[in-house]
Amino acid sequence: MTVAELFCEREKKTLSPYAFLTSNTKGRDYEYTPCQNRTEFQRDRDKIIHSKAFRRLMHKTQVFLFPVDEHYRNRLTHTLEVSQIARIICRALMLNEDLCEAQALGHDLGHTPFGHAGETVMQECFDPSFTHYKQSVRVVERLENNGEGLNLTVEVRDGILNHAGDNLAETLEGRIIKFADRIAYINHDIDDACRAGILTLDDIPKDILSALGRGHSQRINTMVTSVIDASRDKPEITMTAEVGEAMLALRSFLFEAVYKNPVAKGEEIKAKSMLKELYEYFVFHPEEMPELYYYNTEFEPVGRCVCDFISSMTDRYAIDLFKKLFMPAVWQKPADY
Repeated sequence: MTVAELFCEREKKTLSPYAFLTSNTKGRDYEYTPCQNRTEFQRDRDKIIHSKAFRRLMHKTQVFLFPVDEHYRNRLTHTLEVSQIARIICRALMLNEDLCEAQALGHDLGHTPFGHAGETVMQECFDPSFTHYKQSVRVVERLENNGEGLNLTVEVRDGILNHAGDNLAETLEGRIIKFADRIAYINHDIDDACRAGILTLDDIPKDILSALGRGHSQRINTMVTSVIDASRDKPEITMTAEVGEAMLALRSFLFEAVYKNPVAKGEEIKAKSMLKELYEYFVFHPEEMPELYYYNTEFEPVGRCVCDFISSMTDRYAIDLFKKLFMPAVWQKPADY
């Protein structure tokens, strides 16, 4: 037996009866040669980590737009925190950790520059149904790897698509991502907001802190433990009632105190305006987009391809491109000696 086959046999003997076994995967869209040393979900994890879209996450906004301070979270550090939390829950529930990790690492690959501000612009300019999770699937199916996609398994794509909103993944591993995502961003956004001086722990309602904990790691541990306790030996992923209610209350508090705070979001109007102008420019000048996106206009509407291009941008790339296209260059004549 190959190493990969041994891993699959071990899953059958050790994982929960509710775990999704790698050997039961629905497979990929295109033919491939199985790897001797990695299971299919381990392979998906590696495909994602080595993708360009994954590397670009380090220069995409989480909450604070293009921060100079290097200690603020970005979309990449958020993804790593989600992965870490998801794996802890998954391992405790004896589910398929490889599947869960791949879903977590890929869940935000399609996120726009400037966070949800960019997502809003794409909804206004391109399609009201645009979402970062749909775009993440499009990245792995249609855009990454020079347009060939990553050819990920059905289950990993399902977890990426259904990690947000009212969506529900088919696997329990995929459903963990939704909880891990919320646990991660709720807690690291508190940390960043305190660092930015727009929030103190004393601002958070005392009943919420009493239920979840005052410290960063304490709150995460409370929420993670709640998911594990409520989901153990069950065909569902949920939280205990008290902690679940406190988490939702904390999330609602953060929307008012942080996510809508003019200090944190003071530059969003400029960012949105900039992305709208970039979108409109490339709709009329698609030939100036990188080769992949321009090539795709032969098969898909121009607006769709421009949306792909804008969504792929990092904050820094969008700013630099806007300056190049719309800001006049300063005339510099060489000195006369």
